Amino acid sequence: MTRSETERTGQSGQAAQGDDQTHEAVRAELTALRDSIDNIDAAVVHMLAERFKCTQRVGRLKADHALPPADPAREARQIARLRELAQDAKLDPAFAEKLLNFIIAEVIRHHEQIAGEAPTRGGTPPD
Repeated sequence: MTRSETERTGQSGQAAQGDDQTHEAVRAELTALRDSIDNIDAAVVHMLAERFKCTQRVGRLKADHALPPADPAREARQIARLRELAQDAKLDPAFAEKLLNFIIAEVIRHHEQIAGEAPTRGGTPPD
């Protein structure tokens, strides 16, 4: 056995086999965890899609009834609620708030877009 082989494997060569088994176990665990992460990411995307379907309907209702795209009081309640849920779930409430603020901004953008496309309450399209 050469010196580099001895350094890599230890005196008897058993360390290399143990390292291979350890690396194999680590790779298997990483794969399993990453598969779970991928499944969760897919679920998050589908849940966001469902959420945005609902908020699109809210946007149409608001546009049809000349209500403003944003509702700061509702948004504040939602942020407080989400921060509490995050804390209960051992998730950083500040992170949860940032995420919700990002989502709210996108919802408001959609509501503004819907309002801009909506006919007036009398049923005639705007000029």
